[in-house]
Amino acid sequence: MVRRGGVGRTIDFQGFVQSVELVRDNIPSFDAYPFSVPAIRGLDKLALDPKITFIVGENGSGKSTLIEAIAVAAGFNAEGGSSNFAFSTRRSESPLHGHVRLARGLRRPRTDFFLRAESYFNVATEIERLDAEPLGGDPIIDAYGGVSLHEQSHGESFMALVKHRFGPNGFYILDEPESALSPQRQLSLLAILHRLVSANCQFIIATHSPILMAYPDASIFHLSSDGIRSVAYEDTEHYGITRDFLNHRERFFKHLFDDQDPTPE
Repeated sequence: MVRRGGVGRTIDFQGFVQSVELVRDNIPSFDAYPFSVPAIRGLDKLALDPKITFIVGENGSGKSTLIEAIAVAAGFNAEGGSSNFAFSTRRSESPLHGHVRLARGLRRPRTDFFLRAESYFNVATEIERLDAEPLGGDPIIDAYGGVSLHEQSHGESFMALVKHRFGPNGFYILDEPESALSPQRQLSLLAILHRLVSANCQFIIATHSPILMAYPDASIFHLSSDGIRSVAYEDTEHYGITRDFLNHRERFFKHLFDDQDPTPE
């Protein structure tokens, strides 16, 4: 694993899920999706950081597919939510979860959540549906700040989730959480992640955000057509492209704009 210094670590916490392994024996064909995806085909046994593991790569590299498989294999609903959620709006998960093996730590999380940006609306709707049923007890939405997630902006509802629903000794899987967050809100999310990491929480995060993946001492795995490999933050494409664009944006504009045919067909 690649680690970067700067944040103290609790050495006796080994994580709730220590690794994910592709079980190849019963895979029908590596020519069929998702096993045809190079990073999935090349997956052997991936050691997960006990604090934060980032899964990064281009669109189509298999990030969300791998994250989803880990989440479903860990007992989460494919559309997101806590492990207690069992609703299904539209079954669309890949069969990968049936072909991976998770190595679990000795401890079990006190709480958990699978945040999937593309289906978070469905989770919010399910919370409202459950709270409308006469089951007794406190409303579920109280654990999310007490305000309907549908009555907030996408970014506000994401932040309400992590502020109110996430707590110590938790296992959290996040798929592109930056999709609804401004750069400032991403920095706020980093602060919350650090507080939770210090309270024995484990995160697995698929992201495109160079802000989030800059978290010190995290493990970063890059998925590409060459497979999957561990990388340092400064060696990610996200860091390199963002740095070069900010430092030399006019050069980028010239390449992007001046080389194009000005008369589209």
